[in-house]
Amino acid sequence: MMRAVRLHPPGGIDALSVDEVEVPQPGPGEALVRVRAAGITRDELDWPTDRLPAIVSYELSGTVEEIASDVGDLAIGDDVFALTAFDRDGVAAEYAVVPAAFLASKPVGLSHVESAALPLAGLTAWQGLFAHGWLHEGERVLILGAAGGVGHLATQLARWRGAYVIGTASTAAAELARGFGAEQVLDPAETFAGSIEPVDVVFDTVGGEALARSADVLRDGGRLVAVAEEPPAGLAQRVLVAYFVVEPDREQLVELATLAAGGTLRPAIDSVFPLEEAQAAFDRVMASGKRGKVVIEVDHA
Repeated sequence: MMRAVRLHPPGGIDALSVDEVEVPQPGPGEALVRVRAAGITRDELDWPTDRLPAIVSYELSGTVEEIASDVGDLAIGDDVFALTAFDRDGVAAEYAVVPAAFLASKPVGLSHVESAALPLAGLTAWQGLFAHGWLHEGERVLILGAAGGVGHLATQLARWRGAYVIGTASTAAAELARGFGAEQVLDPAETFAGSIEPVDVVFDTVGGEALARSADVLRDGGRLVAVAEEPPAGLAQRVLVAYFVVEPDREQLVELATLAAGGTLRPAIDSVFPLEEAQAAFDRVMASGKRGKVVIEVDHA
């Protein structure tokens, strides 16, 4: 048996509990991971409502405990991290079964807590900028929410790619955005048009009215990529628009791990909670004023 944080009907923070459940067994193509840390996300308690009770969290760092007989690229004892699929039980538990194809080696030099903070936001930033936004060296990018959970990693990745980075951030977070690599920082409430030269890519991580206004600063042929909400329908008639949901990707995790190990990419950690305090962890996720990822530490080893 193992401890796991599960969401029960009808959902919501008050329906979270730490339960004793059976340790899952890996099937073909899977590995059993001893979870050291699990990252949590603001709105994830709304995701599994059709299959409750369900274990929460979809990003982990841990150690391979067991592998299926058909898995040849992992070994017992490997330190790994991953974003798991959203349509199955999560990983805020002492053990989790994960498709081996999703697991990448944990970034060298990062703790398990730091590594667990990287998969979802890091992959979202990578896919938004490079897979959907086609950002290239020398281009100009406007990142809405440049100091936020996804935005602070997107800011670092865009600078690494060689782009000129403009970010939006509140007055309180403006210096953070600059520290992550934004060369200009705008107040999200102010008009963008006229404040900056046209940009090649807008990457929106916050949604709302700023998303609609951001199209005004795109050059002809520019790309608008959104993850917080679908852009207004009318924008697609003016600019190239992409809205996407992040997907697990081992090769991209390897890229992120390399950058993190080299010091180019650093995930911000807001707070760390033990497994038994999962409700408090989600209370913190929902609170305003966070500066980084909230992580559940499952095992101190």
